[in-house]
Amino acid sequence: MSNGAASHSSSASWGLTVLRVIVGVVFLVHGSQKVFGFGYHGVTGMFAHIGIPLPAISAAIVMTVEFLGGIALILGLTTRLAASLLAIDMIGAILMVHMKNGFFNPTGFEYPLTLLGAAICLALAGSGAASVEWLFARRGI
Repeated sequence: MSNGAASHSSSASWGLTVLRVIVGVVFLVHGSQKVFGFGYHGVTGMFAHIGIPLPAISAAIVMTVEFLGGIALILGLTTRLAASLLAIDMIGAILMVHMKNGFFNPTGFEYPLTLLGAAICLALAGSGAASVEWLFARRGI
């Protein structure tokens, strides 16, 4: 179980793998949209418009965390760190953007709250099976 990787054979470990990959894909796609769709200046402008503090710095951090964090989760590499940073990202999204819109979608906080819960689970439990961390643990690296 070193490096946060759970036992390969347990169903709980495979459950973490499903959660990790799906949440990783969601964050990768959101990060990709910011990086390749809106671009740095677009995200900075959007953050400034909605009142996020230090929009230029916040945009760079959010874009990096969502894009690279999504990749890290999909691969199961630095899962606990990536999930922790993504949880912080979702806390910011809830408090600074979605809370004022109530609970329900499309603009409420139910979706980022769900991602927050999933990220916290991964930060606490680790990567599960079929991860780079699991491979390293298995080889004693």
